[in-house]
Amino acid sequence: MTTERNSMNERFELSDLVADIGGTHARLALVDRGCQMRDAQTFACADFNGLSDVIHEFLKSAGNIYPKRAAIAVATPVSGDQINFVNRQWSFSQKTLQKDLGLEQLVIINDFKALALSLPLLEEKDRRKIGGGSPVPGAPIALIGTGTGLGMSGLIRSQEGWIPLESEGGHATFASVGEKERSVCRMLEKQFGHVSLERLLSGPGLVNIYYALSKLEGLVPEQYAPSDITRYALTGTCRHCLDALNFFCGALGAASGNLALTLDARGGVYIGGGMVTRFVDFFEQSAFRHRFENKGRFRNYVSAIPTYVITAANPALKGLAAALI
Repeated sequence: MTTERNSMNERFELSDLVADIGGTHARLALVDRGCQMRDAQTFACADFNGLSDVIHEFLKSAGNIYPKRAAIAVATPVSGDQINFVNRQWSFSQKTLQKDLGLEQLVIINDFKALALSLPLLEEKDRRKIGGGSPVPGAPIALIGTGTGLGMSGLIRSQEGWIPLESEGGHATFASVGEKERSVCRMLEKQFGHVSLERLLSGPGLVNIYYALSKLEGLVPEQYAPSDITRYALTGTCRHCLDALNFFCGALGAASGNLALTLDARGGVYIGGGMVTRFVDFFEQSAFRHRFENKGRFRNYVSAIPTYVITAANPALKGLAAALI
């Protein structure tokens, strides 16, 4: 029994911790040095007071394992020791967290940087192509994703391999096209002052779109959550929810096309995050790809760039495992 326990402890000590911490969910797993993942679990961030509490709960549920290395992705900028989340009232010190967990190595990176690192590891079954185009080998790859917020990243090829980009592009100013988008933008500008991409292209952004479209028609909006709007749109229960989801998909296409041009992303543009996978069939038939390609004199250039929805479960955890190699 002692020999078996010692063997198990040795195996556990060779396991690394990977954690993808978003504004709504925390996804954690253990990964061995061969990059085999196990014990993946998802927790609701609202159930915990902070990051350390989530990690301790996960390690306890996984058998009181104490890894020596950890890579953690956070949905916020990473600069300096103190980390403050944007969409959740959490903060932590990297040094304190490393000491608390007894880690020899702790890597903290932006969540979309971690997701970007996973892109070269994805297989065909892990993604769904939307529209035409073919990737150019070695060309830059772009990443945009919607969830509690809006994230952007990308990969640039170098002699040493792929270099992930850190970005806060989700907070760039939303560029409206057409009278409907301009009307929605004006209404949100009164509410928020600055209308960023994230104010529309996120879960809360979908609510903002629904609210604004309803008010523009002189209606009193319902108190819907993003999941309500999506469900009522897909079932045809609410026309205004359908209008909001169509608006969302078109605007995401325009923003994705802008990112493709900005990064010269002829290697493809990937759509990540937790939203689009819930309505990917609708998304494929939406105005997303039309708006993606609608770039005037550069229509042919952008039309040649493929777009993909990431369908893999917990892809950022794979990127985090790669960050520890």
